[in-house]
Amino acid sequence: MDNRSRLKALLVERSVRTGDFTLASGARSSYYVDARRTTMSAEGQALTGKVCWEALRASGIDFTHVGGLTMGADPVSYAIARESFDAGDPRDAFSVRKQPKGHGTGQQVEGGLPNDARCMVVEDSMTSGGSALKAVEVLRAYGCDIAGVVTLVDREEGGRARIEEAGLPLVAVFTGGELLEAARAAEAASD
Repeated sequence: MDNRSRLKALLVERSVRTGDFTLASGARSSYYVDARRTTMSAEGQALTGKVCWEALRASGIDFTHVGGLTMGADPVSYAIARESFDAGDPRDAFSVRKQPKGHGTGQQVEGGLPNDARCMVVEDSMTSGGSALKAVEVLRAYGCDIAGVVTLVDREEGGRARIEEAGLPLVAVFTGGELLEAARAAEAASD
């Protein structure tokens, strides 16, 4: 099984749930993707890094750093950074806090990100694109250039349109429909 197929199987096994859910965007959905259940696992980290790095290289988008709004973006960003190092083309990761720290230096961007970085913004599972766009806003105020957005899962519920309306390319590794179809097939096979 290739890396993308194995990561898809792991997402279906660990992260996709069917039922009735309220998403972070406030929308209701018949399925939920808690990507962290995969991206924070040892195998998921390795596969996420490999598959996302391959997708970013194939996109041709030039970037120097990768990261997004904590916490969903963190394991994906760190996995990509690690894979980039292993591939001999290192890109450092960073995290964007939802609010600036209330102590110390009051930073909102963590990880030693230079303010002239060209950033690839990460979302683990995108619905409206709101988390990515919040990170974009913070990073632009910090002085960074935004190269684009990468998401492990695009739920295909308006996020892509919002990202593209903001003038940014989106790299999506999986679609929600693709994962939901695989999850329903797995449920049917186990009945």
